Amino acid sequence: MLTLTRQFFRAAGLAALVASSSAWAAVTVGADDANLQYTGRIDFADKAAPVISWPGTSIEGNFTGSSLAITLDDQHGKNWFNVFIDGKLDKPVIISAAKGGKTYPVATGLPAGPHRFLITKRTEGEEGATVFRGLELADGGKLLAPPPRKARRIAFFGDSITSGMGNEAPDDGPDHELKDKNNFMAYDAITARALDAEMHVVSQSGIGVMISWFPFIMPQFYDQLSAVGNNDSRWDFSQWTPDVVVINLFQNDKWLIDREKRLQPVPTDAQRIAAYKNLVKKIRAEYPRAYIVCALGSMDAVSPGSKWPGYVSSAVAQLRAEQDERIDTLFFDYTGFDKHPRVKHHQANAAKLTAFIRQKMGW
Repeated sequence: MLTLTRQFFRAAGLAALVASSSAWAAVTVGADDANLQYTGRIDFADKAAPVISWPGTSIEGNFTGSSLAITLDDQHGKNWFNVFIDGKLDKPVIISAAKGGKTYPVATGLPAGPHRFLITKRTEGEEGATVFRGLELADGGKLLAPPPRKARRIAFFGDSITSGMGNEAPDDGPDHELKDKNNFMAYDAITARALDAEMHVVSQSGIGVMISWFPFIMPQFYDQLSAVGNNDSRWDFSQWTPDVVVINLFQNDKWLIDREKRLQPVPTDAQRIAAYKNLVKKIRAEYPRAYIVCALGSMDAVSPGSKWPGYVSSAVAQLRAEQDERIDTLFFDYTGFDKHPRVKHHQANAAKLTAFIRQKMGW
């Protein structure tokens, strides 16, 4: 699938890019410019056309000039991005990417002097991949040295909650609108900013540990370079090592096993614990020194009477008994809200997780 995706972009990219170029921009910055700072699992097989697919993936940099435009080549025309200028995180320019290559003006009339931009992917792999093809600056503008990288690192493994599905929808609105999915305002991204940490997000709406709403599960997905479905791409774990790993899974397992009866024969409690434990051990093998937080919530997997927090606690207890001491549990509070968490719920969950990590890591 990854190869097919690249062939699509290579075939369509150049013509679409030329056709959509903005005449007003006089300085072109290639995607392979050394002053661009990338964060996330990004496919750099072609350094001039990096492929972005995971939620929360970011590109940032400093520049001069009165304008900024961004050129993207989107696989399906379903991805959404935030662009923040000069650190104004409450005022994103939101891009709804069109299918194919297009240049998007995001800032004009900027005053003289240095400026900063941050691009983040709001959506996830199920919306397809996007090739970043560079920037356009006003006449006389240039890219400056990037900001220093953050010293702290957190990796998140999760499902739709971690992706941010429906988080910007009204409480009584639907959960599935792409415009309302914004990883930047999900608990993981909020926590990373509060702790001044870089983050990698490995999440997929609908995914589980034992069963998903589609034919692959997190133990088959966690090590991919590309987030676009189940594919044979492989992430090189040596490229980026987190200090903390947060795993927030089992919500979809609860629905699909207990409510939908999709997994037959129905797994025993011991089998559920073993499946979770085996996934954690896979992640631990890649990050032997990280502090692992096995989280759950804040949807109904943590509702009163649910057995699923107990499965997580039992798995962690077994791992501790096997001499893994850098691991713990954290359960987000169930609020009774039946849909995906909204931003206010993510903020509350982030506050709890941030305090927990500060305590454990001395941050």
